[in-house]
Amino acid sequence: MTLVQRDRTWHPPALAPDYKTSVARSPRQAMLSLEATPSELTGPRFGHDDIAPGDNDLITNYARTGDPVGERIIVHGRVLDENRRPVPHTLVEIWQANAGGRYRHKKDAYLAPVDPNFGGCGRTLTDADGRYAFRTIKPGAYPWRNWVNNWRPAHIHVSVFGTSFAQRLITQMYFEGDPLIAHCPIVKSIPDPRAIAALIAPLDLNEARPLDCLAYRFDIVLRGRRSTFFENRPEGN
Repeated sequence: MTLVQRDRTWHPPALAPDYKTSVARSPRQAMLSLEATPSELTGPRFGHDDIAPGDNDLITNYARTGDPVGERIIVHGRVLDENRRPVPHTLVEIWQANAGGRYRHKKDAYLAPVDPNFGGCGRTLTDADGRYAFRTIKPGAYPWRNWVNNWRPAHIHVSVFGTSFAQRLITQMYFEGDPLIAHCPIVKSIPDPRAIAALIAPLDLNEARPLDCLAYRFDIVLRGRRSTFFENRPEGN
C-alpha cells in the first residue's frame, strides 16, 4: 500500500472571518487525535437492496403532477482513490435547491417558490468502475445572511459513504462558468486555487443528451495530496 502525506495547505482554515459562521464554530485549541472504536469503523451498514431503481433521477423520483421546472442536466463522474483507482459499489447521495434557488426544507424562507414536482434528493451506488450518474435540474443561486449582499453560487451537495454510515465525506459541486464562485466567502476560504478548481464541474457535451439534457462531469478523489475538498473533514483525510 502506498502512503500519501497529507497536504495541510489544501484545506481551508477552520477560522475564515469573511465566512461569518466559521467565527463562532471554529476551535481555538489544537486538535486531538482519538482512536476509533470497532463499532465506529464497522457499522451500521447499508444494503444494496435499499437503493431503488430511479433513486438517481431527481426529475422523476418526486414528481406527482408533471416534470419539475428548470434546466435539465446530468451530473456524472467517478469515485477514485489517491492512485486514481475506482472505488466500486459505494453509496453516493446528493441534495440541492430547485431551479429558483429554494430547498424543500421547512426553514428555507427564500422568496422563490417550492417546486411541487421536485424533491431535491437522490442516491445511487457506483458501478464496478467507480462510475455514478444523476439526472436532475440545475439549481439556482440564492442569497444568504453572511454580509449584506452575499449569494451562494449554484451548487449540489454530494455525500460519499464508505463501508458504513460512520464513514462519510461531504462536499459541494459547482458549475463551470458561474461568476458567483469567485465572490463566495465559503469558496474563498479554500487557500489553494487547485482545490477550488477540483470542486467545479466542467461542461461535458459528450455525455449530454441531444434535445434533452446538458451534462457536467464531477470526479471525486477520496484521499491523497490532491483529494477533493470535503467540508466535514477540513483537517485532511
